[in-house]
Amino acid sequence: MALSGPEVEKQMPAEPQPGREQQSWWCLVFFLCFYGFMAQMRPGESFITPYLLGPDKNFTRTQVTNEITPVLSYSYLAVLVPIFLLTDYLCYKPVLLLQGLSYVSVWLLLLFGSTVLHMQFMEFFFSITMAARIAYSSYIFSLVPPAHYQRMASYSRASVLMGVFTSSVLGQLLVTIGRVPFSTLNYISLAFLTFSLVLALFLKRPKRSLFFNRGAPVRAEAAPSELHQMNPGPAQAVGARPGWPPAAWRDSTFVRMLRELGRAVQLPQLRLWSLWWVFNSAGYYLIVYYVHILWNVVNPTTDTTRVYNGGADAASTLLGALTSFAAGFVKIRWALWARLVIAVVTVLQAGLVFLMYKTNDIWLCYAAFVLFRGSYQFLVPIATFQIAASLSQELRALVFGINTFLATVLKTIITLIVSDKRGLGLPVCSQFLVYFVYFLVLFAAYFLAAVLVGLRHFQQSRHQPMPPAQELVSPMQEKATQDGAPRPAPEDGVFAVGDLSPQSEAKA
Repeated sequence: MALSGPEVEKQMPAEPQPGREQQSWWCLVFFLCFYGFMAQMRPGESFITPYLLGPDKNFTRTQVTNEITPVLSYSYLAVLVPIFLLTDYLCYKPVLLLQGLSYVSVWLLLLFGSTVLHMQFMEFFFSITMAARIAYSSYIFSLVPPAHYQRMASYSRASVLMGVFTSSVLGQLLVTIGRVPFSTLNYISLAFLTFSLVLALFLKRPKRSLFFNRGAPVRAEAAPSELHQMNPGPAQAVGARPGWPPAAWRDSTFVRMLRELGRAVQLPQLRLWSLWWVFNSAGYYLIVYYVHILWNVVNPTTDTTRVYNGGADAASTLLGALTSFAAGFVKIRWALWARLVIAVVTVLQAGLVFLMYKTNDIWLCYAAFVLFRGSYQFLVPIATFQIAASLSQELRALVFGINTFLATVLKTIITLIVSDKRGLGLPVCSQFLVYFVYFLVLFAAYFLAAVLVGLRHFQQSRHQPMPPAQELVSPMQEKATQDGAPRPAPEDGVFAVGDLSPQSEAKA
């Protein structure tokens, strides 16, 4: 309907707004990326294990392996869901401040703590920083229109990876060339983290978020919630019994999300990649948590200048970034070949874990870890896209959250059985043998599934050719495509960016 003259006049002053608004959120994005870079500047992180085992703290390897490190898995499981909810409810910035305070607490305990209990509290605060990464990952999506989500996701991820790489290289140079002791390196890390906490104070707090604060005013460019489009209100509902359940509950975001999630799990590819996310990431994080202790076993040197943990972390970060980038150019029929690709990568990971367990050469151990992390990071963006491509923005956040939570539960159970002194309390070398068997079992399952899918495809191709169906397209997306609506960007998921940050994973 055409607007009358007075109505047009009222809207005239609003025309220059988009340009100023776009310039404003570009400044916010730049500041957020700078903050993400500085928050990763922890040059002492790669050397925490030799610092704890060295003369500065003088903890035993058994204490670090079976009493201190397991707390990270337990506390991460405890804080993951509450921080996930608080991130959305408090609109990101308070959780980013909590993350900064927790980082400062970690390094204060590292520097001034002297007992196992102090180090267990250090692990607890570190678990808070890991869980709070979701705030940084999702904060940027509240600043920009949906059309810019993919580009902003790449910017934020690049800033994190550059921070990780720079931090690892700086730490290695200070140790090897500058002969800086580990304690001084931790003071430098504390200074960087204090500066990043100050930066977080100047971040703008958004007025809207994904779940709890959706009623806040949004920009004109922002697209409405996809769940609102998929699920009509009470007046449009068909077949709903009046009065039961109550309309407010029946049409709430949470209930509608569960209904859509029930439909989404029927997609075979979604189930496959979600299972990969749960089982493989659990094994991956166990390797990352304990590999620094293994390095100390393989190379128990007292000469700090001959500890190259920072270089190994830097190389693995760089390779992970390259393999993640390369994964975007892989063009195959994933419905047919996904299981085989996963099986090949998993058996490669199993072989690399066995090499880390068996070798007495620290350089081979470093190289095996670099390749292990790179192979995992190759599949992460593929899994992210395959999971996200069939889901709405809200469901992506929910599915990634559920997958991460289930992986954390599995990782915690394995830690309790294998690592904790109340379980088997195995030494780190024996743990890596267990992890080798774990990845070998996963390979057998994926390979068997790939064979079954191949046989089914062969039988179908003998009768009729397989149609060139698109991968992971849900009914709602087909309808949206037919209506001319663009498909959502695959990087909208809350965990999509933050779970690719590797340096926080390699703390232990």
